[in-house]
Amino acid sequence: MKFTERGAEGVKIAYIGGGSRGWAWGLMSDLVSCEDMSGEVRLYDIDREAALANEKIGNYFNNAEGAKSNWSYKACLTLGGALRGADFVVISILPGTFDEMESDVHTPEKYGIYQSVGDTTGPGGIVRALRLLPMIEEIARAVEEHCPNAWVINYTNPMTMTVKMLYKTFPKIKAFGCCHEVFATKVLLTKVLEDMCGIEGATRDDIKVNVTGVNHFTWLTEAHYKNIDLMPIYAKFVDKYYETGYLKGKDTNWMNNSFDCSQRVKFDLFKRYGAIAAAGDRHLAEFCEGSWYLSSPEKVKEWGFGLTTVAYRKKDLLERLEKSRRRLKGEDIVISNTGEEGVLQMRALLGLETIVTNVNIPNVGQIPNLPLGAVVETNAVFSADSVRPVQTGELPMNIYPLISRIVSSQELVVDAVCARDIDAAFVPFLNDPLVTIGHEDARRLFDEMVENTSAYLGMYNKERK
Repeated sequence: MKFTERGAEGVKIAYIGGGSRGWAWGLMSDLVSCEDMSGEVRLYDIDREAALANEKIGNYFNNAEGAKSNWSYKACLTLGGALRGADFVVISILPGTFDEMESDVHTPEKYGIYQSVGDTTGPGGIVRALRLLPMIEEIARAVEEHCPNAWVINYTNPMTMTVKMLYKTFPKIKAFGCCHEVFATKVLLTKVLEDMCGIEGATRDDIKVNVTGVNHFTWLTEAHYKNIDLMPIYAKFVDKYYETGYLKGKDTNWMNNSFDCSQRVKFDLFKRYGAIAAAGDRHLAEFCEGSWYLSSPEKVKEWGFGLTTVAYRKKDLLERLEKSRRRLKGEDIVISNTGEEGVLQMRALLGLETIVTNVNIPNVGQIPNLPLGAVVETNAVFSADSVRPVQTGELPMNIYPLISRIVSSQELVVDAVCARDIDAAFVPFLNDPLVTIGHEDARRLFDEMVENTSAYLGMYNKERK
């Protein structure tokens, strides 16, 4: 890599999960939209055909209308080959297949346990972590061997446990996790400004917030637009839309929409705790007691969000495969802004600018009343080869019990994986707020879910209790 008057040239990016039919395409679009970076992207995926397809698609983006830079794409045969000498490593992988995820999400329904996502927390998130984290351990070791000074950007869920495993395996790794959920909440706050104050045209970048918590259960304890304190205005907005939800421009048939929401879970959590819950309702609900929002599909509908079924994901995959076939012919190659900040973060780490954004990194005191080393989500300052967390202050005591419970459970799951002891993961499984059933039923559910994903758990201890 070298720097010229045009910016950074010869930047090397390794994309692990390079056969991705979503995140990878978004990165391709964002990279060619950036005029002061250029280089190569090495794609590695256990599905080599998918990586080869993205090699071709990525190179097509260089000729798309609006492209401002050039990036060469190459599918690599080995993980080490992709990583060797990389400046940045992007991790975006699916642990297993949607068949395993189907068990993660839907097997608990036999016991009356519903999950709106099932990839971060709850029974599904824990079992997903059991098969994912050994893969992350392997990646971390390979980074240590082939590109120890690279910055590692993780998009894979469960985000918190993935980043924790990266640091447990290679303590000197330079890694962080990215999530766009806070961005969506900042956009909601621009709508609050418009609705309650008549201020139009504000963007999410105009909203300045204090971010605290853990991924997908993040909270805003402060929010400002210029010199306007948004917290009391948001309180009035919540009162206005608490019963109906905020429906402007949205599909009101929530059970037909896997991702949208009416913000009613956010509003309810604000009334309970006085801080702004800063993730989509389907994520927030999974961290709360099962009886609050997820006791039944009818309760979910009442709260105005949707259950993301794996049947939906499988259908969506078929549509993306068809899109891949079109793109392999050079069709449908369109540059669009994804709203993700990965490329902005790369630019900042290369010293091309300085930005402040929310990321998931180990706690070094930015949240003083959570354990040091636990992965938390706060703002951080990105500058040349540096990610410095912003001091967010102690968690407010009214939400502290919610977050500390999550942190301890996530730490226990990571420890269980490091020890290759599946049974040790049963304790956080049993303690999860969505597991509202008795000990014996919980054990039966845990064993069934583990058996359903056993093809990916061969590295664990063979003697089960």
